[in-house]
Amino acid sequence: MKRIALYPGSFDPVTNGHMDILRQALGLADEVVVAIGVHPGKQPLFSFEERVALLQTSVRDAFGAAAVDRLRVISFSGLVVNCAREQGATLLLRGLRDGTDLDYEMQMAGMNQAMAPDVQTVFLPASPTSRHITATLVRQIANMGGETSAFVPKAVAGPLKDKTQR
Repeated sequence: MKRIALYPGSFDPVTNGHMDILRQALGLADEVVVAIGVHPGKQPLFSFEERVALLQTSVRDAFGAAAVDRLRVISFSGLVVNCAREQGATLLLRGLRDGTDLDYEMQMAGMNQAMAPDVQTVFLPASPTSRHITATLVRQIANMGGETSAFVPKAVAGPLKDKTQR
């Protein structure tokens, strides 16, 4: 049986932290579905299509073409457990940077377990080199003209600069 994992998030922009979790995810599952949350009330920096392209290029650059073949990128709105079921995923992947993330994610995992006992939440610890990286902070640094290349894949650095320094 094929093991499918769902990795939900905004990926706006794709960061080295996301790539760290994706590296671990590809070691756990046969297929990883990256589920980009789309919320009508929020205006993302990158469009859904741009995030898909940046994710695929970043994964190809970091892990090779075979990894891209094991990756699917979709959009979703609504409950993440419903999205997991729709995609045939039995694993729900969540990255943890620190204790604050753990507290929040434990509550979410409990609620998700109650709604979908067939979907198992798996926590993946962030590597020390990416533990401090958040997409929100990366956007803030970029919007203020700061250098973000240490926090994002090479494929993301140029487009991020272009979006924020007009």
